Amino acid sequence: MTGDCDEPSAPAPGGYAAARLRLLQEESRSGPSRRSALAGLTDDWLNALFTTALRESGVRGAALVAVGGYGRAELSPRSDLDLLLLHDGKAEPRALSTLADRIWYPVWDLGVALDHSVRTPAEARKTAAEDLKVHLGLLDARPVAGDAGLLAGLRTSVLADWRNQAAKRLPQLHALCRERAEQAGELRFLLEPDLKEARGGLRDATALRAVAASWLADAPREGLADARRRLLDARDALHLVTGRATDRLALQEQDQVAARLGLLDADALLREVYEAARVISYAGDVTWREVGRVLRARAAARPRLRGLLGARGGAAAERAPLAEGVVESEGEAVLALAARPDRDPVLALRFAAAAAQAGLPVSLHAVRRIAAQAKPLPVPWPAEAREQLLTLLGAGEPTVAVWEAMEAEGLITRLLPDWERVRCRPQRNPVHTWTVDRHLVETAVRASALTRRVGRPDLLLMAALLHDIGKGWPGDHSVAGETIAHDVAVRVGFDERDAAVLGVLVRHHLLLIDTATRRDLDDPATVRAVAEAVGSTGTLEILHALTEADALATGPAAWSTWRGSLVADLVARVAAVLRGTTPLPAEQAIATTEQERLAVEALRTGEPVLALHARQEEDDAVGVELVVAVPDQPGVLPAVAGVLALHRLTVRAADLRSLELAELAGEVLVLRWRVAAQYGALPEAARLRTDLIRALDGSLDVPAKLADREAAYPRRRGVLPPPPRITVVPEVSSLATVLEVRAPDAVGLLHRIGRALESSRVRVRSAHVSTLGANAVDSLYVVDPDGKPLSPPAAAALAAALEAALR
Repeated sequence: MTGDCDEPSAPAPGGYAAARLRLLQEESRSGPSRRSALAGLTDDWLNALFTTALRESGVRGAALVAVGGYGRAELSPRSDLDLLLLHDGKAEPRALSTLADRIWYPVWDLGVALDHSVRTPAEARKTAAEDLKVHLGLLDARPVAGDAGLLAGLRTSVLADWRNQAAKRLPQLHALCRERAEQAGELRFLLEPDLKEARGGLRDATALRAVAASWLADAPREGLADARRRLLDARDALHLVTGRATDRLALQEQDQVAARLGLLDADALLREVYEAARVISYAGDVTWREVGRVLRARAAARPRLRGLLGARGGAAAERAPLAEGVVESEGEAVLALAARPDRDPVLALRFAAAAAQAGLPVSLHAVRRIAAQAKPLPVPWPAEAREQLLTLLGAGEPTVAVWEAMEAEGLITRLLPDWERVRCRPQRNPVHTWTVDRHLVETAVRASALTRRVGRPDLLLMAALLHDIGKGWPGDHSVAGETIAHDVAVRVGFDERDAAVLGVLVRHHLLLIDTATRRDLDDPATVRAVAEAVGSTGTLEILHALTEADALATGPAAWSTWRGSLVADLVARVAAVLRGTTPLPAEQAIATTEQERLAVEALRTGEPVLALHARQEEDDAVGVELVVAVPDQPGVLPAVAGVLALHRLTVRAADLRSLELAELAGEVLVLRWRVAAQYGALPEAARLRTDLIRALDGSLDVPAKLADREAAYPRRRGVLPPPPRITVVPEVSSLATVLEVRAPDAVGLLHRIGRALESSRVRVRSAHVSTLGANAVDSLYVVDPDGKPLSPPAAAALAAALEAALR
């Protein structure tokens, strides 16, 4: 009897319950400290239960093991207990049953949820091999009482199995995570999120621990532990507020949960939760991509006979160029070996734009290197930086993943400081699918598909990104957003006129949908008020596309065919009011002295003459101007455009005009281009001139050369861009027919346009070309062989033929 005095006696359930209640009511203890203390208190109680039950049952060689969340000592106030009674297989079944009953029944009597099992180590290992969830729970197994050696042997076997079977188990785990995400949604975008099951929740954080245990890959650890802690703290508070074992953060409980956590309100709570979920989701994306890469590499290595003939290592991964300083390697966008973030302030945006355009994920190492070393952009930004931002925004769906990777490393708020106020900001309107920041990016994605409808896709994309930027400030977000959008536009390098237009677009981004659905469109005052607010047909055109993109990015309830028809009706009425007062654009500008000099020289020599000028702005990698003068002859536009494409020159803007030199009785075509090298150095002017002469006389087959290059290096695209759109613009010129070409920017685009026009036997009187992000917007003034505008049927036929050629 005296020997039993040293053994712990089983306390009454009420004693444990009282101690548990006191612990949960301690205001000074919360978070990890309280969870650990609660686990310790529960350990002591179960240890006493187990010891007493073991003595009474006569069983030897047994252990009580905590698994899952209890094994990690992450007990929330209403968490269930996940327990395994492990035994060596030598005890009688009746004795084992008695032992188990004397542990399980006190737990049930207390009203604590219990997940329990009784197994030998061999049985536990076999069950784990058959059931992934059991295997995951055993990875966190921890001894509570009894024979610790039994568990030590099991843990060694289970971990060895997990690592040996990683090639099979990890894809199963990934599939389980994806299935759960489809059912529970994305935690950081839900108004009533499930803290455990939703994507980016506690289940995903546990899955990342399991991946790390496989030794196959590891999650980015920065911020991950803190994100997990914040979700656990929120769940603890939710349990205390509701008194229930729930993981769903319902709307009616959010203010109380926020107060218990010391947060200002429910919005502050959701933002805290969303930020934690964003960290976990991003870590998951990176980790699962790395798992896939490693498993593919292992699969590819199996058939090889490695080590023969003293061979070492494997072939270096191919690195295909994407942009200056950016290459593709092993399915990711990475930095080129010679890239210098500390000397190239545009590299971050160029890297992001190139990755999004190619539909590639970005390398975590590359993004972190840029974040650590990047030189700040000057303010206002150089032209290339602005254009790379527009290219990123215009890339479509791949923009989202690239943007989030950049945001996860702090690069977005560094580039656009006003972004901080909308980051992870919840939207209480149930119509909204996304948080404010994600909604803005999604709107840009939707707008990228509408860029063919507007003459200034750059302003459309920027307005899409900024239209709700005022939601981070008090008051009417449209009013606040107008000022912010104007300031951001100036920061990124738009001129004052464009910045003012962006301000108007943001201020009135709800004007069309609100007016169309809430006002009488037959009242002239309604249409007149909208016309006065918008100011011009160009702004109206952009606002129309922005309205649709905004609604589509909001959610399925925000846009319909009916709403679209109402808005289109309003836009048509407003355009009719504005059209009578909008001044016609100038068709031609005055030639410069240099252009006249080059034109004279071209007429005298009978050959093309050109001049290259580097722009003077510091850090402006785009800024090279090329002026070409050619005696008027067929095929000039496709020849010059084709030669530029062959020399890997990207056309940012171009202007073509015809000059008549009366003193020399001749006509010269003058083409002014703003170009940049796709990567590497610019070609010499002499080489350009030589190839241009050959292209004009037919000795250089430009189409064949471009086709060979396209076959050798096909351009990657993450998504299929909107098709080209060619429209005949009425009432712009009395001297020519004006065609507007809107198409995705691509190598040789102008060359194809020029060839199509030549084959249609029309002359280009003047052309105005601009590349805005990933889009080309070209205005072509064409005439028939007699120098007259085309008839309406002929103009329509030409537009159709040109559209077919570009498709």
